[in-house]
Amino acid sequence: MLTINNLHVNVENKEVLKGVNLNIPSNEVHTLFGPNGSGKSVLISTIMGYPEYEITQGEILFNNQNINELSIDERVKLGIGVSEQLPPTIRGVKLKNLVDLLAPEKMNDEVFRRDMIDRFDMGEFLERNINDALSGGEMKKSELFLVLVTKPEFLILDEPDSGVDPEHLKRIGAMINETLHKENRWTGDCDPIVKNSGLIATHSAAILNYIHTDKAHVMLDGKIKCSGNPGIMMEQIRSHGYRYCIDCQQNNLEE
Repeated sequence: MLTINNLHVNVENKEVLKGVNLNIPSNEVHTLFGPNGSGKSVLISTIMGYPEYEITQGEILFNNQNINELSIDERVKLGIGVSEQLPPTIRGVKLKNLVDLLAPEKMNDEVFRRDMIDRFDMGEFLERNINDALSGGEMKKSELFLVLVTKPEFLILDEPDSGVDPEHLKRIGAMINETLHKENRWTGDCDPIVKNSGLIATHSAAILNYIHTDKAHVMLDGKIKCSGNPGIMMEQIRSHGYRYCIDCQQNNLEE
């Protein structure tokens, strides 16, 4: 689904990503751990195609197509959706205006519209300006609702648990799970569970209490240092910090 090969990226003439390699197959959701300043947000912004992030080497493939030169809207049309860590406030534009713009066909289905609005308690937000005077949890919830109604094939979340209280975090987890759910026709008892793919960047890992991810990676100093089981890695990071990853990797190379 998403493959990144030897990706080097400059921001304001400074190299921030220094050879990132990552592969996320279809039907898998991966976690990207890392402290602030490790390069997680830069990687996400580069995947989305923000112009200030200059690719100097390497490639990003989505469904085997090189998307290095594609614009943001072209990537979105391919099926990539993102929820940003700090979404902007847009005064004069109501949430319902963006909902109608981003997902007109689905939101014209009154059953779908009412189900999504009621299930995630979004009615009070639709008439409000985008992210204007919202709390951290409300802002994340509003941002995720926009992603939810578009149902991207590949979901990217940048710190969805940052600045979110426990009550909102549980609701955000439910919205993420709904976005990842892929509607499929049942064909037999042994059919595997099929879901959309995704990448969830976090440094607190609080969101993982509410959603399942298949694999985790630790990013430090612009590189992915190690990969493994999300639950095990999360507990090790909480107990010993991110430095354990570098030490673990060095020990494995020496053996």
